Amino acid sequence: MDFGIVLQNDPPATRVVDLARQAEEQGFDYVWTFDSHLLWQEPFVIYPAILAATERVIVGPMVTNPATRDSTVLASMFATLNDTYGNRTICGIGRGDSAVRTLHGRPASLATLRESVTVIKDLGNSREADVGGSPVRFAWSHGSELDVWVAAYGPRALALTGEVGDGYILQLADPDIAAWMIGAVREAAEAAGRDPDAIKFCVAAPAYVGEDRPHMRDQVRWFGGMVGNHVAEIVARYGSSGGGARIPAALTDYIEGRKGYDYAEHGRAGNSHTEFVPDDVVDRFCLVGTPDEHIARLKELEALGCDQFAVYLQHDSQEETLRAYGETIIPALQGRAGGAG
Repeated sequence: MDFGIVLQNDPPATRVVDLARQAEEQGFDYVWTFDSHLLWQEPFVIYPAILAATERVIVGPMVTNPATRDSTVLASMFATLNDTYGNRTICGIGRGDSAVRTLHGRPASLATLRESVTVIKDLGNSREADVGGSPVRFAWSHGSELDVWVAAYGPRALALTGEVGDGYILQLADPDIAAWMIGAVREAAEAAGRDPDAIKFCVAAPAYVGEDRPHMRDQVRWFGGMVGNHVAEIVARYGSSGGGARIPAALTDYIEGRKGYDYAEHGRAGNSHTEFVPDDVVDRFCLVGTPDEHIARLKELEALGCDQFAVYLQHDSQEETLRAYGETIIPALQGRAGGAG
């Protein structure tokens, strides 16, 4: 299993770069960041600094979107970074949440998302792309390599992921839900004539290593609110029972107490709009507890087909969590002796 971290581009950017450097030293393989330009600093300005300060981590957004980002511009930025730093980028993409809702917009349609994934994959891999019916190619791009991983929750988005994505990003760490969603992506890939085993699966969730469970839960409770934004949309479309879509009850039941959401507190510990998220949901969606508890959950996810676990690091124990993963948890999952660096 590979490991990543997910950072917010809070100023100063030097802090983001330093956490990325620490993550690489502790054995992490990927550095992801939020992409919401009103709430945080511009990620594509910070990525070159991260790539220059590190040697091997792969860097990209979790996640960008085709509503606020032009697909050809995205592909050009990735291809340029690859040319400069050597094929060390990845594109996580979804329909759009905080980046569009803070502008009072709407997430992109699935048709737009599908087109964007295809264009970014082609141009980001130095191939010709069909853009609005016209052939487009970066004449200067040669040998660029870029995977495009899709973040999704609903049945139709999961099907799209299996049909066109190089990987799937699931933003919660509940094994039962992960089993259902990974299965749905694999089924769609097989139906589309693709090899399901060729698709990478990334589970992303807050992880906090410690023993004070009430404190840890409160530090990561915000995540249930963030996930609730997507779940609420699924429930509105398919109903709380899921209907024919087979939405897991564990994913939908908890949002019945959701009354509102303030994007000014999006992804922040202590978010005052997440009181509705109960402790059992925090424990299912996030990883909190001792190193042994983290290892046990991660082995369960790995058995389901998870290729990467990405740690959301938005809490008050960032360095300590990185260190615990580097010294104990990552070695346990990768079958090597402890002690990173």
